[in-house]
Amino acid sequence: MERVVITGMGIVSPLGNELDTFWNKLKAGESGISSIDSFDASEYKTQIAGLVKNLDAEERWGRKEARKMDRFTQFGLYAAEQALEHSGLDLDKLDRERLGVYVGSGIGGIETLVHNVDLLRDRGKGRVSPTMVPMMISNMAAAQISIRLGSMGPSLSPVTACSIGNTAIGEAFRLIRTGEADVIFAGGTEAAVHPLALAGFGNATALSVRNHAPQQASRPFDAGRDGFIMSEGAGILVLESLAHAKNRGATIYGEVIGYGASSDAYHMVAPHPEGTGAYIAMKTALKTAGIQPDHIDVISAHATSTEAGDLAETKAIHRLLGDHAYSVPVTANKSMLGHMLGASGGAEAIALVQTLREGVVPPTINLDHPGEGCDLDYVPNQARLGHFQIGLSNSFGFGGHNAVIVLKRFDE
Repeated sequence: MERVVITGMGIVSPLGNELDTFWNKLKAGESGISSIDSFDASEYKTQIAGLVKNLDAEERWGRKEARKMDRFTQFGLYAAEQALEHSGLDLDKLDRERLGVYVGSGIGGIETLVHNVDLLRDRGKGRVSPTMVPMMISNMAAAQISIRLGSMGPSLSPVTACSIGNTAIGEAFRLIRTGEADVIFAGGTEAAVHPLALAGFGNATALSVRNHAPQQASRPFDAGRDGFIMSEGAGILVLESLAHAKNRGATIYGEVIGYGASSDAYHMVAPHPEGTGAYIAMKTALKTAGIQPDHIDVISAHATSTEAGDLAETKAIHRLLGDHAYSVPVTANKSMLGHMLGASGGAEAIALVQTLREGVVPPTINLDHPGEGCDLDYVPNQARLGHFQIGLSNSFGFGGHNAVIVLKRFDE
């Protein structure tokens, strides 16, 4: 089996569109949540979100090319271009048949779809764009990245709701591990902060309504949590076989050593109340990695700031780690980023890589009074220094999809 390492990372997020900016703000406990200014949200129950700023697609790719891409594709392509530069890969020296792209999106091009529905209704079928379908379908980010890279290897656009990023990273890990690819760009992208999605999530009472205090609204594990905050962005990692990375003299930022996936088989949107599916995915990830529960040094929690979800994940961690659970810092990046939906796993994997490299666990902000049953060390409000060798990253999604990856500080 090949060892699988991480040689590049790219990020688009409410905390910045560049790796160092994103990481420094995360460590500092800065919130990226603000009032929505991309459309009039004044009549909505929730009027706040995590918004991507300062990404000018027309300036980057030109007006003609930018107009062919929905925002979720723009985010994914920009993050992939960052990851390519960060990795130092020379595309002309790669075997393109062994270069893959595993990038998914939960909702895809909702902005493109709704815009064309409006055109059909108001101006007739002749006004619907001929590029509507290729712009809105959720595999198009992976496709555009593949076109940019010239990659002719495996391409996959997983749709596992909010566990997409970890699903993509995990499945890419499997493929490289078995020698079927050398390099895969893996992660997720999302641009669903849109009136339709905001109304849907809001009417389902899934979102926080703490509109008066946006930066305090996302409160994982806190007794006052009242729902998640919609967010947007992309997180893409370059996964590569260790042999291939060493052969080209690449800088190695971390290693993927385990992956586990499961289904709750319980409910469309609610997690299993005992966290059973989450526990199975975590247990499987550890088995794949060949490690014991007490080898885990840090956990990046899914932790969306919902009453049921945070408690179920806490129960799952207790079941997995036993008494060791109280010794492991558990951080919730969504307290600062909001919920980037299908982009969450990729962004949080990048943060965990940085934690293992630098020995800094970002805080869970807005955690003033832990909720009932939430009794772990959630790194409240201040970053934590230490030496962390192995980290677990959880991602769970509607429909009961669970995907967990195990990352390790790279050692020869």
